Amino acid sequence: MSGSELLLDYLSRFFPILLFVAVALIFGVVTLLVSYFVQPKYPEKEKLSAYECGSEPFSDARMPFPVRYYIFAMLFVIFDIEIIFLYPWAVVFSKIGLIGLVEMIIFIALFLVAYVYAWKKGALEWD
Repeated sequence: MSGSELLLDYLSRFFPILLFVAVALIFGVVTLLVSYFVQPKYPEKEKLSAYECGSEPFSDARMPFPVRYYIFAMLFVIFDIEIIFLYPWAVVFSKIGLIGLVEMIIFIALFLVAYVYAWKKGALEWD
């Protein structure tokens, strides 16, 4: 095969992907343009004002939250992800045998140590 035949073969294999990306981009741009030109335009004072549950805003929306909320959220995400690791382990448990069981016991023990530590530090209190 010559160089041009290899190039054509290469391009023909990836043409469907290129076509899909082009159609997706064209569809997105055309949809945005059509909605911009077709939308009704009635600029009124109420429509141009900030909307907050139907009432006038009375303070800054960027009020500070206590750090405790962020710690609680991070702990939830961390413990949730650790629990998700149990499912693939259970699926392949018959293949990994005793070594997999010991590793999971160590993993759960570390999980429980972290949980007890967070509990003792008061990170799970919602005061």
